[in-house]
This record gives sequence, C-alpha cells and structure tokens, in this order.
Amino acid sequence: MAYELTYIIRPDMNADAKKALVERFDKVLSDNGATVVESKDWSSRRFTYEIAGYREGLYHIVNFTAEDDAAINEFDRLAKISEDILRHMVVKRELASAE
Repeated sequence: MAYELTYIIRPDMNADAKKALVERFDKVLSDNGATVVESKDWSSRRFTYEIAGYREGLYHIVNFTAEDDAAINEFDRLAKISEDILRHMVVKRELASAE
C-alpha cells in the first residue's frame, strides 16, 4: 500500500533541529517496516486558527509504502507526544495503473 503523510512542524525550530526531527521520524517509519519513497519540505503556511500557540507552521510531506499499519501506528503514537509536530495526517494513495 502507498501512503502520503503530511505533518506540520513548529516554525521556531532551527534548521539543524528540524533536520534531525525529520530524519528521526523517517527512521521511525523505516524501522517499522515502511519504505520511504520521498521526504520533502512543502512550504511554510499561515494557519486559519492558532495551533498550540502558533499562527504558522512548516508542512513536510512523506510518501512511503507499507505492508501493514505498524509504521503508521508508531508514527502516530510518537507524533502525538512530540511538541515539535503540531498536526499530522496519513492518507492512502491510489497508485496509477500502467495501461
């Protein structure tokens, strides 16, 4: 199964801390059976409403494949307790058929 994970990183992190956070959470996915296809920053965006005291955040997108829910469940668990990730969402992607 192919998935797309979008998460919002708090905007006041320095570049090194943000890079370490992204690497750590990419590793959470891969250590739990997922294959990370792409992991990239999307953009910094202003929120419609305040989230955890912030008015904007950095959106990061990860495309990955996984055979079961273990990687998603572990990412979800750790993201919920991380103060650096404001929100996250996983969606299942439809793979384009080769016709």
